[in-house]
Amino acid sequence: MNTRYSLHKIHAADEFSFSPAEYSYFKYGDKSYAEKFAQELFDGFIEENEAFLATDKEIVILPSPYMAIPTASNFLCFYFKKKLDFYLFQKGKKSSIISKINRNHTYITDYGNLNFEDRKNLIANDTYYIDKDFLKGKLCIFIDDIKITGSHEYTVNKILDQYDVNADFVFLYYAELMNFDIDPTIENYFNYYAVKNVEHVVEVMVKPSFEFNTRIVKYILGLDSEKFEYLTSKVGKEHMDNLLELSISNNYHLIKEYENNINILTQTELYYGY
Repeated sequence: MNTRYSLHKIHAADEFSFSPAEYSYFKYGDKSYAEKFAQELFDGFIEENEAFLATDKEIVILPSPYMAIPTASNFLCFYFKKKLDFYLFQKGKKSSIISKINRNHTYITDYGNLNFEDRKNLIANDTYYIDKDFLKGKLCIFIDDIKITGSHEYTVNKILDQYDVNADFVFLYYAELMNFDIDPTIENYFNYYAVKNVEHVVEVMVKPSFEFNTRIVKYILGLDSEKFEYLTSKVGKEHMDNLLELSISNNYHLIKEYENNINILTQTELYYGY
């Protein structure tokens, strides 16, 4: 079995059944919207596809592939799992299991500005690993926030075929582009709808519900010196310590475009004697 469900269907470029502002905050690290979206996605999925969960198979939840820094969809996935596990508990069933598709590379290209072929070619240069023996015979639910061109789903299916994974697969999306006459760069319309500049990023970062994801880390590391200095002056040292740790874990220190800001973070650490 290989099937797909999306909660919100995008048929027009100026009319949506979800809030672009909430989505934008979600993409820049506001976990409160990840939790909200997860509840909505779970409720919608159960309403139409509850029969999928009437299975004796173990259920595995997988977010979109990432290296060391989770994507925004990882937090959507985390909260979805919480809703699912309580549902399974009420049914007297085993809780779901969290897993991931590992990736070995990263890129600085703004994915939301690309068409299907460019997206497919970009992620084709990456290498992925999945534990096919762990997934064998299970119901695997892949969760992502939005499906625009389908390049990620295409890549995941390619990985599943490559590893000859024998399991059932369900792809879940908070939103899906249904009208392919719409330019795929509409994804960045949603991404930047409410978070358009460094001042907006700072507003998100000072919220108690903020947590770093891949997008926000790359955004900060790519800032020019003046904007980077502004951001670091407005957020706490704990955030900057975390940013440096995450940047190193994802090998961003090996990317030329990020070197300057990572060096500044490193000098700050040395200054404080760490």
